[in-house]
Amino acid sequence: MQHRIVVLGAGYTGAVAAGRLAKRLRREDVAITLVNAEPDFVERVRMHQLAVGQSLKPRPFSEMFAGTGVELKLAKVTGVDVDRRTVAVIDANGAEEAEEAEELEYDTLVYALGSGWNDQGVPGTAEHAHEITGRPGALRLRARLARLDAGQRVVVVGGGLTGLEAATEIAETRPDLDVALAARGGLGDWLSDKGRGHLRKVFERLGITVHEHTVVTGVEADRITTADGTPIPAAVTVWTAGFAVHPIAKATTLEVTDTGQIVVDGTMRSVSHPDVYAVGDAAMVMGPGDKPLRMSCASGVPTAWQAVDAVAARLTGGKFPNVPLRYFNQCISLGRKDGLIQYVTADDRAVRAALTGRLAAVYKELVCKGAAWGVANPTMGIPTRRRRVVPEPAQAGSAVKAPA
Repeated sequence: MQHRIVVLGAGYTGAVAAGRLAKRLRREDVAITLVNAEPDFVERVRMHQLAVGQSLKPRPFSEMFAGTGVELKLAKVTGVDVDRRTVAVIDANGAEEAEEAEELEYDTLVYALGSGWNDQGVPGTAEHAHEITGRPGALRLRARLARLDAGQRVVVVGGGLTGLEAATEIAETRPDLDVALAARGGLGDWLSDKGRGHLRKVFERLGITVHEHTVVTGVEADRITTADGTPIPAAVTVWTAGFAVHPIAKATTLEVTDTGQIVVDGTMRSVSHPDVYAVGDAAMVMGPGDKPLRMSCASGVPTAWQAVDAVAARLTGGKFPNVPLRYFNQCISLGRKDGLIQYVTADDRAVRAALTGRLAAVYKELVCKGAAWGVANPTMGIPTRRRRVVPEPAQAGSAVKAPA
């Protein structure tokens, strides 16, 4: 019988994992099912571009995985039973009638459901703020921005990478709007001196008002409220203050953190259920300096490589991966014509070196294109010789000791 591998989620990490699995293992030995609610790949790192009206290249999974042996199942995941090794799904169109629910059985599960926006429990955020963690949210914001008149204010809440990119993209595309950013800390306070200086110059050039050291405690239809009671007018509020993982894992018997991330070992294997692997934002992965990796594409794709190579090693008796997970830089687009590449240590701390301006914008664009290309060509660069899955019981994994 074929070993059944189910991959949940087809973002950067899930799509890469499915394609890499197809390249590592023989089709005769494994059945790989990729479950996703949308039929094409969403470039999450470009959602701020979509929100301001730019067109993104369609990337249908049917073309990406043609001839690979990966079966795409368009469905929404409603639950996972890791003790019975089943996944409950419903039709991607949203039909929730019990008779239309379906169960998928697996031998190995790769959990890559990722994350969405985090309203941080701030009153009014869910009702009045816009988010750009996915295509539906970006398209809603796009429609709202298109209805704004000149001079109306857009406030972006959150001073991280997503907030910086959203604020600058909106200000560049719509110079007629009054764009502001509310940040809990200082503007780019984690960057090098050069990086912070360039960021401030760009914000000044684009006319973006910055509210530093500002904690937002409430969101209304026409304003946000700060911790000191000061209201900031906002015709549109864009919320970019962090990410929250998909809640399904926390509802299972998997060992998870308080935030719902799955606790894994160095091969991305669940420490409580050895037939489950978690990758990307869904996993609590420790990086250099014993620090958790931040939720990002830069963190997620290497975890997918690590997980797939570990799955293949356990099933075939091959060599386990031993590739350190580390950072090299932070890539920030500041509109279409400017950017900032902040070089960092392995554990993501800024160093003095930074690339800025037009060259940095080109660099960031190449990174985005490269990430999308890697999803569209997940099997490129991997040796074509697939290894045979060893017979049971060795492939069950429980008798194989994971590397430290």
